[in-house]
Amino acid sequence: MTATNTWRTYDGSSLAPALASALRMFVEQGYHGTSVRQIAAGAGLSVPGLYHHFPSKQALLVGIMDASMDELLHRTRSAEAGAGSSPGDRFDAVVESLLLFHIHRRDAAFVCSTEIRSLEPANRAAYIAKRDDEQRVLDAIIADGVKSGVFDSPHPSDASRAVTTMCVGVATWYRPDGSLSPRELVAVYLDIARRTVGWRE
Repeated sequence: MTATNTWRTYDGSSLAPALASALRMFVEQGYHGTSVRQIAAGAGLSVPGLYHHFPSKQALLVGIMDASMDELLHRTRSAEAGAGSSPGDRFDAVVESLLLFHIHRRDAAFVCSTEIRSLEPANRAAYIAKRDDEQRVLDAIIADGVKSGVFDSPHPSDASRAVTTMCVGVATWYRPDGSLSPRELVAVYLDIARRTVGWRE
């Protein structure tokens, strides 16, 4: 995936079978309600075969969350890089990227949001560091926009968190058979995001 419009393209999950099975189970039953045996069966593996690749259920959760954050960061950076230097164009691209990720990777995003509580302390700290890296991209764009007069927000850091929270929340309710297509949802939420940062037309 390069710094072009390919960040908009979603061709299906690239998760390994064990991680894909764990993701399905965690969405349906929660981390603590899922057994390694169930995950192995869903992946077509024996329990020893699963442990050969992932030594614990915690390792499976970390694998899902690392893969998700790495993909999100890559798509975000690709979107920004392809948008040019204008804070407004960069903002639009990054917000669209956030929205598309939480539409097309909603199961992974849901698990990342709800099961952070299930991460062991060191794993939680590592995940939060990646999440903070993602937030800092939008923080910097909005700060640039305020400095250059493109945005008129008295609270740029809070506005940035509000926009991110709105985009992340899409994963909890969006359904492909719902009233809004991805294109329509992006248009509506991009308008809301622009208003949140005080976009000057």
